[in-house]
Amino acid sequence: MQSNKFTKKQAYMIIGVVIVIVVALALYLNSTSSAGKADISFDNVAVSSSYLSQLYSISQNMSLANSVGIGSVSGYPLASGSNVSLTNNGLPVMLYIGADYCPFCAVTRWGMIIALMRFGNFSQLHYMTSSATDYEPSTATFTFYNSSYSSNLIDFQSVETLTNTYKPLQNMTNGQGTIYSTFDANNTNIPGNERDAIPFIDFGNKPIQIGAPVSPAIINPYNWNQILNFIKTNPNSSVTQAIIGEANVFTAQICNMDGGKPSSVCKQKFVSTVNDVVG
Repeated sequence: MQSNKFTKKQAYMIIGVVIVIVVALALYLNSTSSAGKADISFDNVAVSSSYLSQLYSISQNMSLANSVGIGSVSGYPLASGSNVSLTNNGLPVMLYIGADYCPFCAVTRWGMIIALMRFGNFSQLHYMTSSATDYEPSTATFTFYNSSYSSNLIDFQSVETLTNTYKPLQNMTNGQGTIYSTFDANNTNIPGNERDAIPFIDFGNKPIQIGAPVSPAIINPYNWNQILNFIKTNPNSSVTQAIIGEANVFTAQICNMDGGKPSSVCKQKFVSTVNDVVG
């Protein structure tokens, strides 16, 4: 006769399965729900090769780039007014000055990374969150500190001046300091309250970007996986419109400084769209 009673062993097995399901569900919700804000324990953890590959695939998606165009970008690069190109070993230099604590740098790095992957690639990046006590605290981002980028078209230089707890991290070289002072800190062509701001990006001494082109509030509620998922699956989301929009604006500046290479990127419709708007 068959018994309808569970043995203790069977009961323990069922309890174990339930626990596994609950833990898996909790992990899933943490990575995909709207409440899954960035976990600061990931600060300075190396980005996986799989995640880098997904970012690279996004950077090469010209259909997405063209559909977004300038997106929701509202802060555009400015003419530097310089007649001297910034180069190193024959390559045009893209210089970034920022800091890990800075929420405006946090949102800007997303677009920068995707833009830079259209001209080379990162073999190493680290996760980072912006300051936990600043505007839009603990925004999910990356740090260029200890990053590794290679390109045969441009020379990318980055300086993260402070950690996300405001401790000294990297110093500018004398040359980088002169550029920052000339075009940002002491630039009389911009309003006084906008000087000495970060992020600062110099595109070969041609255009310069001072401040973020979009608000960090757009991505602040989300973690890295959620942000990536928005970009991959929803071109009309505010996250995609912001990040791909800023990536496109930065891409157009790089195309203008490196002679329009590669043509597979620089001849895309979104580049001419950006140039028509930004000038």
